[in-house]
Amino acid sequence: MAASTPGEDSGQAALLDLPAARTAAAVEDTAEPVDVVRVVVDSPLPHLDRPFDYRVPAAMSESVTVGCRVTVRFSGRVRSGFVVDRVREPDPDGRLADLQRVDSSVPVLTGAVLELARAVAARYAGVTWDVLRAAVPSRVASVEKALDVPPALLRWTGDGDGDDRLDEATDDTATDDTEAPTTVGRVPTDPAFSLYPHGEVFLAHLRDGGSPRAVLDAAPGHGPHAWPELLAAAIEACHASGRGAIAVVPDLRDLARLEAALRERLPAGTVVRLSADDGPTPRYRNYLALRFGAARVAIGTRSAAWAPVRDLGLLCLWDDGDDLHVEPRAPYQHSREVLLLRAGQADTGVLLAGAGRSTEAQRLVESGWAQPLSPDRHTRRRTAPRVVSTVDSVQSARDPLARVARLPQLAHETARAALARGPVLVQVARTGYAPALSCQRCRQPARCPHCAGPLAVAGRNAPPVCRWCHRHAPGYTCPVCGGTALRMIAVGALRTADELGRAFPQVPVISSSGDHIRTDVPDEPALVVATSGAEPVAVGGYAAALLLDGDAMLERESLRAAEETVRRWFGAAGLVRGAADGGVVVVTAGESAAVAALVRWDAAGFAEREYALRRELALPPAVRVAAITGTPDSVRDLVERAELPHDCRVIGPVPVPGADTDAPGPAVPDAGAAGTREERALVFFSYRHGAAVAGALKASRARQWAAKRAAPAHLRLDGLDLV
Repeated sequence: MAASTPGEDSGQAALLDLPAARTAAAVEDTAEPVDVVRVVVDSPLPHLDRPFDYRVPAAMSESVTVGCRVTVRFSGRVRSGFVVDRVREPDPDGRLADLQRVDSSVPVLTGAVLELARAVAARYAGVTWDVLRAAVPSRVASVEKALDVPPALLRWTGDGDGDDRLDEATDDTATDDTEAPTTVGRVPTDPAFSLYPHGEVFLAHLRDGGSPRAVLDAAPGHGPHAWPELLAAAIEACHASGRGAIAVVPDLRDLARLEAALRERLPAGTVVRLSADDGPTPRYRNYLALRFGAARVAIGTRSAAWAPVRDLGLLCLWDDGDDLHVEPRAPYQHSREVLLLRAGQADTGVLLAGAGRSTEAQRLVESGWAQPLSPDRHTRRRTAPRVVSTVDSVQSARDPLARVARLPQLAHETARAALARGPVLVQVARTGYAPALSCQRCRQPARCPHCAGPLAVAGRNAPPVCRWCHRHAPGYTCPVCGGTALRMIAVGALRTADELGRAFPQVPVISSSGDHIRTDVPDEPALVVATSGAEPVAVGGYAAALLLDGDAMLERESLRAAEETVRRWFGAAGLVRGAADGGVVVVTAGESAAVAALVRWDAAGFAEREYALRRELALPPAVRVAAITGTPDSVRDLVERAELPHDCRVIGPVPVPGADTDAPGPAVPDAGAAGTREERALVFFSYRHGAAVAGALKASRARQWAAKRAAPAHLRLDGLDLV
């Protein structure tokens, strides 16, 4: 829709599906044509989620390119935007507003990324600009000044008929002389994939220019069989076919390992990193290197999923069950879903790999969308460490107290024997020293007298401190029984390291948790105490691993508690040497399917069982879920006005624990006035109706925003913590 000064009220037109730009037939034929650009504007409002038309002043005509950054006046304020199209139209009687400024002529936004951003916004019922904010890094002027780009890429050469859209105005002007080698009939061999029955066929398909899709359960191993070598081998095969690749990992430690593996396989300058932690200048420089074809392979954290790689042939994702893959800002998209949508649009190969298998990956396997790549039973037995449960019948007979002891006798004996061969990993569930306390007399949880937050102890002989307001409580008195003595009801990594240091006085103790996470440890005797997900890598592997606090991890109030625990167990156990080299893993948890899966080293079997239960109960990821949170009136209004399919299941609204503004707890987005109770409704729906439900919920929320309600409901789809 064309608008001279777009405002909040213009959102009503979007609800009526009016066109995004005025056509030439809408005005008199005698009017003089003018340059018009369509701009995606920086606005989080759902009812304004569409391009707006602006006139291009003559002085800016040469500097405007499709995909460049501009500044416009929108709703009375100056905002940023991206030019997504340029046309020549008859003058609509001067009703179009002019561009305020061309921030940069460099076309940083490509048509493929814009199409993907719109698809992600539609899937998550979000706003396109919120997605683009995560997809395109911030501009760094000094990087652009040093940019050497062919002039054709910085100039719009369209003829005004509106057909020169984003890709045609940018991507097609560059050439690539790389010739894809012919490998038809030859199956390449690679040590990394030698442990997988169909691994070499997967590589051959990539090398021949195909687009295979696979879910890989990484076998434990080090050196040529480590997971970075798996991803590097797949990327190398794709690169040999003359195509580009993207690999996304959860954090910087994984990124460093993958980068080192690729450096040994691909020519210098082929691979670049994309991570917000690297800083704005390196990230923007690498983004432009991919944008203009100077590099062909992108690796990084969440933002790398949006890399503008040319001739894309392969998308890799390591450990898709890690919650670091979820964007913390609206619309909270997951890197896995971004890559899957991109694979569908670009017809690329996909490799989802992990030490364990998520239920989402299992759904892809059972639907036939992806094929499993798993080592056979003989390979698992040969490469995996020996896993011992402290509560099996044999160990229970030897040590009757093993079921209640946090560090049973078997764990002590295993650690003592393994320290003669190398480092020992100790995985714990909680960080800190004593993260939870209770009254010694009545066992009432200890709470802060000021804000009712949980009390904790930061170190030995340290006073209790509130984890919410950080006030000290040295003179704590139990409000129930009047007791003044406190006891620990949860033990953190620091306390565990303290206890092990006294038990093994001659052995160094290394801690990796919280803000002090180690990347690697030397291959020498040491006790390495780490929280789940913060385990450093040992050169040559750990001699043994002790997996503590298993029951506490399994008993969390979450649908994904068992799945998450198994993922973390397999991730830690995969760092241990194989059974042939004396590697042992001791797991301290009660009898459960999770423990059995670890003992058998059967991540695929556990995922299959877990997904079957979810499918039977119609719970995610067998179905999708949307959460509507807000004031009672806003939640009911959004649900009632949304035109949902008849088979959608709506639960609630019900009060959100801790969301009342008078009660302690984290703040809830889009909260209402002070003292207003927050409620939440859950909508469960099938994948078949996913687009219809997301569109209906977004349209209903847009109506609330367009009506300028005081507290529109907050909408979130497919959150990992919603159930």
